[in-house]
Amino acid sequence: MNIDFEKMGGLVPAIIQDAKTKNVLMLGFMNKEAYEKTVSTGKVTFWSRSRNTLWTKGETSGNYLNLVSIQNDCDNDTLLVKVNPIGPTCHTGTDTCWGEDNTDNPLQFLSELQTFIEKRHEEMPEGSYTTSLFRKGINKIAQKVGEEALETVIEATNGTNEQLIYEASDMLYHLLVMLTSKGLRIEDVATELRKRHDPEWDKQRRMKKSEE
Repeated sequence: MNIDFEKMGGLVPAIIQDAKTKNVLMLGFMNKEAYEKTVSTGKVTFWSRSRNTLWTKGETSGNYLNLVSIQNDCDNDTLLVKVNPIGPTCHTGTDTCWGEDNTDNPLQFLSELQTFIEKRHEEMPEGSYTTSLFRKGINKIAQKVGEEALETVIEATNGTNEQLIYEASDMLYHLLVMLTSKGLRIEDVATELRKRHDPEWDKQRRMKKSEE
């Protein structure tokens, strides 16, 4: 990786991001030695400008930043460091240095789950339920989505909230399988819903229908 340490007198900013939640945790500075130690140990290490020395985040508190990846920006002078944090990041005890909670949005998991399903579609490992669905073809997959949707409706009208969530999860999973089989993503659905959220969407739709 070509990092331009000379532009800022031997240092580059290092933006620390939680690899899972995507939240920005803190900003530190690295020199070449700090960068190399980070890569070799897997623990994020900075150059302390106040103490004029290397410091590994968490060496006294135990709140380490375990390295996941490092990316350089387009000018080769700023690093994006993705980590798995152990405990709060800020010395004040907060999750981030801006006092924010480092919580993830569970909706992000839908995208992660579909990526996993896509991998199953590519590799088709034996013994996988997802593989068996793909092998049955789109008609059977669509039928399964319908069955799970019906079970979800039944639980909504006559069941418990716990069972409703269980069946809705089954329905969403099979919907992701169906989208994958058609080369589509859950993000495509989200994009369509965002379009419909526009107050002008219904007006434009009616105009289009009248033109047809």
